[in-house]
Amino acid sequence: MKTLYLVGGPMGVGKTTTCEALQRLLPNSVFLDGDWCWKMRPFRVTEETKAMVLDNICYLLNNFLGCSQLESVIFGWVLDAQSTLDQILARLDTAGCEVKAVSLICDEAVLLQRLQKDVDRGLREPDILTRAPARLARYEFLNTTKVDTSECTPEEAAIQIIACKSWLRG
Repeated sequence: MKTLYLVGGPMGVGKTTTCEALQRLLPNSVFLDGDWCWKMRPFRVTEETKAMVLDNICYLLNNFLGCSQLESVIFGWVLDAQSTLDQILARLDTAGCEVKAVSLICDEAVLLQRLQKDVDRGLREPDILTRAPARLARYEFLNTTKVDTSECTPEEAAIQIIACKSWLRG
């Protein structure tokens, strides 16, 4: 049975590195980072661009789900609203597919330390230090399995994701 992994979490929690670790552990897998579907310059958040990004994500995920060569489809994005998760799932053909929806969380102090390292290295803008922690509380209310990355490696988080129960079967 094919498995779709939906991995959300605030910026800096370790989504990309955890999804990459997950991909290394899962044979015949593909990883889509939602940010890749929105990598435009200048970055603009409008109704038109939001619709385009969701279209791009759903198109790619459906193609991956329909590919007989793939056993696991991994999708990582902020995913901090149940409505976004629901919108994406409503547009996917998950028949015969196991779905695992996971939110990566961590202690706020740990998140700030990680983000500050990125700011110091020039990888993120300083405003991330207020934006990311503000999103952290949103994950408590989602219909997802929570995986705390505060004191674990991306590989350990990936193993926890693999072991979690299915959220939905199509």
